[in-house]
Amino acid sequence: MSDDERRRRWRMLLGPSADELSQLEKDDQRRDEALTVLYGPGADGSEDGESSGRRGERQGGLGSSSPALHRWLGDIRTYFPSSVVQVMQRDAVERLGLTKLLFEPELLALAQPDIQLATTLISLSSAIPERTRGTARAVVRKVVEDVQRRLTDQLLASVNGALDRSRRTSRPLLADVDWSTTIRANLRHYQPSEKTVVVEKLLGHHRRSRASALRDVILLVDQSGSMGESMVYSAIFGATLASLRSVDTRLVVFDTEVADLTELLTDPVDLLFSTQLGGGTDINRAVSYAQSLVRRPADTVLVLISDLYEGGSASELVRRVRDLVASGVTVVVLLALSDSGTPSYDHELAAALSGLGAPAFACTPDLFPELLAVAIRREDVTAWAEQTGRAVGH
Repeated sequence: MSDDERRRRWRMLLGPSADELSQLEKDDQRRDEALTVLYGPGADGSEDGESSGRRGERQGGLGSSSPALHRWLGDIRTYFPSSVVQVMQRDAVERLGLTKLLFEPELLALAQPDIQLATTLISLSSAIPERTRGTARAVVRKVVEDVQRRLTDQLLASVNGALDRSRRTSRPLLADVDWSTTIRANLRHYQPSEKTVVVEKLLGHHRRSRASALRDVILLVDQSGSMGESMVYSAIFGATLASLRSVDTRLVVFDTEVADLTELLTDPVDLLFSTQLGGGTDINRAVSYAQSLVRRPADTVLVLISDLYEGGSASELVRRVRDLVASGVTVVVLLALSDSGTPSYDHELAAALSGLGAPAFACTPDLFPELLAVAIRREDVTAWAEQTGRAVGH
């Protein structure tokens, strides 16, 4: 690295107070201005600009000027990569209190759609004025469609493969024979003289009514404020699962109340704007409702997505989970379904539920399809979580 480049980088890092280090080119000047607005002295109102820097130095903040905010949003998208833009947008809302970013359609349309912005819009949905609702929904829909493009095929393949494997039989009816699998399994009986394979064992699938599902999946999602990202991913995965005839999917959200949103699974955006992120938590009450939905315990997977900060009865919750596991229901507790790492959660309750056979850990969205497949096959979820290295145990 040259000395000029080194001085340039130090100048960008230290800000306007280090002007003597390097003369910035035009693009770097615009980057510097965008950063100073957000992170410079006085940006969050915590310092007085006159006392925190030399006279005449640029001060942070965008004030109440819509044109200034409009230009700033355009600049950060022009001069920074997408991942950096997402961080700066979040910081702008938090540090500068830019509610106008959320409430003015022309400004919101300039924002870089991401999972955090979608979560913020959903959490504030009841306060968003009518003139901005359409734009807010469009932003959330872009995020939903992006996740669907990345993960839908993976989820469908994992679940269908798990169902196929778990329902195999060696005594299928002729119409239910899986011929490719059967031929592969009997290749050792190939007769060269006859140029044929002698089939000693047929492999296929259990026949079922077209109207009956092979598995029941209940997604029970905590909609308290800390679980916003998990709520977004749960809605998207729930909608995908609902498209499968072989799986009967229910999506239930809760805080201190319980709401069954299964009928909204046809459109995850409608579903998300029907949630109310924030408020208290009564997990026991939610699990009680989920318990009432169980028809076939051995064919039911219950995924509880919560940080386990129980506002209701923890002892009753433990008892209910014990009863569900004992009845044959596969219960999995996800402390988070997000890309944001290990969340804050109730370690004692997580350990108690894991001890009952309801393993509790955090999971990233890209691992959820595989996790669900393991649960559908009734394999050891705890062992799977340990082997992945990316699902975080308690």
